[in-house]
Amino acid sequence: MIKPYSDQQSGKKEQVTAMFNNIANRYDFLNHFLSLGIDKIWRKKAINCLRDISAQHILDVATGTADLAIESMRLKPEQVIGIDISDQMLAVGKQKIKIKKLEHIISLQKGDSENISFPENFFDAITVAFGVRNFENLEKGLSEMFRVLKPNGRAVILEFSKPFNFPVKQIYTFYFKAILPFVGRIISNDKSAYTYLPDSVMQFPEKEDFINKLKSVGYNDCSYKSLSFGIATIYIGNKK
Repeated sequence: MIKPYSDQQSGKKEQVTAMFNNIANRYDFLNHFLSLGIDKIWRKKAINCLRDISAQHILDVATGTADLAIESMRLKPEQVIGIDISDQMLAVGKQKIKIKKLEHIISLQKGDSENISFPENFFDAITVAFGVRNFENLEKGLSEMFRVLKPNGRAVILEFSKPFNFPVKQIYTFYFKAILPFVGRIISNDKSAYTYLPDSVMQFPEKEDFINKLKSVGYNDCSYKSLSFGIATIYIGNKK
């Protein structure tokens, strides 16, 4: 299991929490800077995958600084709840929501993706952006999301993946393993966070392997869409 701080004995969940608390104040800048702003386009495409269902109540898992929760406003939902294990990331997200005057629709709270504190069949849609890689127990997290999803509801998961075609694969690998950790380390002041990112992506099950995990916990009509030559992927799972 890949963890942010290999020299520490604590579990992945505790380390991920500490890591995001450490980098919270620079997280948004680094996200947009290191992705050249493409991450904003990816989030729009992820939210567009919910346009054909009536998603009035949305849960954004591993919401972080709430970028995807805010993006979901294009669906005109009644309520969006974001959960995350990092207090500092949530604090940044709450400030952004306050500035945008969205507190009447979006609320953020501390919560564990592997033990979601909502009843079964509660949400019309569930979204996750760049969060499932950080689950300590991937299957448990996906199962919890499935549990709180209403019948005829949909989960949309945006995650990094690995391109396979030349020359994108070679450029991506160099950038991801050399440039990104170097810049991330300087700006975030966390030596491990942006080394953990490429390492976790390299070990994450993707495309058909991830689809099989979705199916194994109950999702139906599962599919995926590759973005930007395979640098990111949107996964879709429905609940019948």
